[in-house]
Amino acid sequence: MSVRVGIISYWHVHAWDYTKQAQAHPDVEIAAVWDELPERGQEAAGRLGVPFIASLDELLGREDIDGVIVVTPTNRHREVMVAAAKAGKHIFTEKVIAATTKELNEILREAENQKIKFTVSLPRLNDGYTLAIQDILSRNPIGQITYVRVRLSHNGATAGWLPEHFYNLEQTQGGALIDLGCHPMYLTNLFLGQPITGVSANFGYVTGKDVEDNAVATLYTASGAIGVVEAGFVNNHSPFTIEIHGTEGTLLYGTPEPKLLLKTSREVEGVDPKAKESWVELPLKPNRESAFDQWVAHIQKDTAASENIAAAAQLTSLMEAANLSAAEKRIVTLEELKG
Repeated sequence: MSVRVGIISYWHVHAWDYTKQAQAHPDVEIAAVWDELPERGQEAAGRLGVPFIASLDELLGREDIDGVIVVTPTNRHREVMVAAAKAGKHIFTEKVIAATTKELNEILREAENQKIKFTVSLPRLNDGYTLAIQDILSRNPIGQITYVRVRLSHNGATAGWLPEHFYNLEQTQGGALIDLGCHPMYLTNLFLGQPITGVSANFGYVTGKDVEDNAVATLYTASGAIGVVEAGFVNNHSPFTIEIHGTEGTLLYGTPEPKLLLKTSREVEGVDPKAKESWVELPLKPNRESAFDQWVAHIQKDTAASENIAAAAQLTSLMEAANLSAAEKRIVTLEELKG
């Protein structure tokens, strides 16, 4: 089954990455482009050799389009995705789904009503280190998890390679945390493996932009376990780092090499006995198929991306709580966002 897609905007830095994934997929055909900036959309459409459609409603009404790749400014996600769902178009989107839980629920409700296939780009859920960590944690090697820390930073603001519109607060709905910190946020939530009761966040503005370029968020749980999410646009040579600590041991990744290390007080089935009281490197798993390829498969097989959507929905709530916490200088509970 061939899947014909329309690309909605080239605002995001990953728009061309998704374009290349679509071009590389044997069952996907790019049919048209729309962009809130016509000149940018016309240029992209010209490069692709497909029509540029000036009206979003017209693109969504085309019978030769089965689904859309949404890469618009974050503040337009609700508008665009609700319209796409009402038009019966399957949706693949850049994270986050929306800036608020209220907007998230509107999008998910319409997607469910129209029975479309909806998938969010959360790429690090499919990486081999994440799959390996999930596998080893299922064997309980470190006892009760007490602390998870995930850090991801780059020098986009200080080196000047991020596009200027990534500092537009209205369009982005935030800076380093909502853009780059999304990945540490959903990984920290995953590895904690328990409900988050509250979030506190602190934002820094090193380069004086309208959005934060340095950020940390703390996740709280009823058990006392803590998650720490770190992200920045102002850090050079900062390794992507995962730490998972428990009452009986520790898992480390990227400190600084991309190796998965375990040290535990326990003997763990299937793990080198040397891991008891000494650091042992564990094998990584192969990467799983990309979120984009999973989306196409869901369309073809009439299946649902249930785990992906659950993780993405939780991510929106955590990000909304973090932004509210930074603005109001307090711990924000997820329960209050439901109202």
